[in-house]
Amino acid sequence: MSIGIVSAAYIAAAVLFILSLGGLGPGASARAVWYGIVGMAVAVLATILGPGVGHLWLVILMVLIGSAAGWYVAGKVQMTEMPQLVAALHSFVGLAAVFIGYNADIELSHVQSLDEAGRAALTGFAAILAHKSGVEIAILKVEVFLGVFIGAVTFTGSVVAFGKLAGKVDGKAVKLPGGHALNAGAAAGSLLLLILYCNGAGIWALILMTALALFIGWHLIMGIGGADMPVVVSMLNSYSGWAAAAIGFTLGNDLLIVVGALVGSSGAILSYIMCKAMNRSFISVILGGFGTTTGPAQVIEGEQVAIDAAGVAAALNDADSVIIIPGYGMAVAQAQGSISELTRKLRASGKTVRFAIHPVAGRLPGHMNVLLAEAKVPYDIVLEMDEINEDFPSTDVAIVVGSNDIVNPAAQDDPNSPIAGMPVLECWKARQVFVSKRGQGAGYSGIENPLFFKENTRMFYGDAKASVDKLLPMIN
Repeated sequence: MSIGIVSAAYIAAAVLFILSLGGLGPGASARAVWYGIVGMAVAVLATILGPGVGHLWLVILMVLIGSAAGWYVAGKVQMTEMPQLVAALHSFVGLAAVFIGYNADIELSHVQSLDEAGRAALTGFAAILAHKSGVEIAILKVEVFLGVFIGAVTFTGSVVAFGKLAGKVDGKAVKLPGGHALNAGAAAGSLLLLILYCNGAGIWALILMTALALFIGWHLIMGIGGADMPVVVSMLNSYSGWAAAAIGFTLGNDLLIVVGALVGSSGAILSYIMCKAMNRSFISVILGGFGTTTGPAQVIEGEQVAIDAAGVAAALNDADSVIIIPGYGMAVAQAQGSISELTRKLRASGKTVRFAIHPVAGRLPGHMNVLLAEAKVPYDIVLEMDEINEDFPSTDVAIVVGSNDIVNPAAQDDPNSPIAGMPVLECWKARQVFVSKRGQGAGYSGIENPLFFKENTRMFYGDAKASVDKLLPMIN
């Protein structure tokens, strides 16, 4: 395949990726993801069949193995495990950036050791390196260094995020003594190593920087609490994009640069939107994270009052307006189908039913929207927090399904709460609140919720799907 055809294929793939992103806005056009699938297929084929690719049989074998592994994992992973899967995939991108950076450095050292005749016989990436000027080599070293740095931070950060999301690592914010000073020292050391590397230091500078970057990624994410994990996943998505862009500059691959910029910028924009929704700055999330307090939390008075299915059904039958607030607990119980059927029956009886979605509900941006769309919940009744929060005082019944932090009044009432200042869904202002919850424990971030103790709140204990299924026959 000629370089002209490869370039045309890359342009087509880039356009398809842009169309894919643009079509994911309204839920009805989510099929636009197929643009991305086709674009990736075109990009992979153009790369494999492009000029200068050697050991084609090995490349094809690796593609087949990776495709089979991806197909198996994607088919096995449940929607509840999507956040940790995304974090794991980000780690692969980071690790790839590290490997490619090291390969470029090793290849550059090999090319520079050859005489003119040896350089003239080179092909592929080595030939590109052989024709670079001194200034271009200096720029390449900066690209390699940044690619390895971002990739290493992304790798260990994503591994820790995976562990926290999967429950294999404590979700609380944990820092070593010295906290931010350690991260700042490691970053300053990496900057010094960049200067040394660009001024002729050997691969040892790259290795030492990699160790520092791996530490930064690990310590940075360990210091972020569980309530910030949706932002962390989005942030790591952005990091992986910039790592891919750095790889693209190193390899001279325009498509990687474009795709990396798309992923990096979209991840950064999404992180900003979620930080704004939590009334926090992006820097405060990265450097601190929820899970830390400035003083003793307010004492919660009262007790949690339980209610059975018959009581909830009676209230729903008498209600005119209902708002349902889904959370990660709904995903764990796979209750979206039952919730959708409950919605259908309530609307069929003339009641107004809507869904309130917090920007950081679940453990992945858009997690709840995807689940509700999968369950065929009408898109027009799924509203964002800013669109529906003012309607709770005029709502008869609010149903909280597996949510905790996003409906916690302590965010407004307790300045010492770890989530103080975070905008939340004010469901306690509804006439009646029913909370579907497995037990009396705190949520993922370990923060107690005064909502559960309010006079107009009743706890509907049990598995969310089983609980809602009990309700369905009782709805008139």
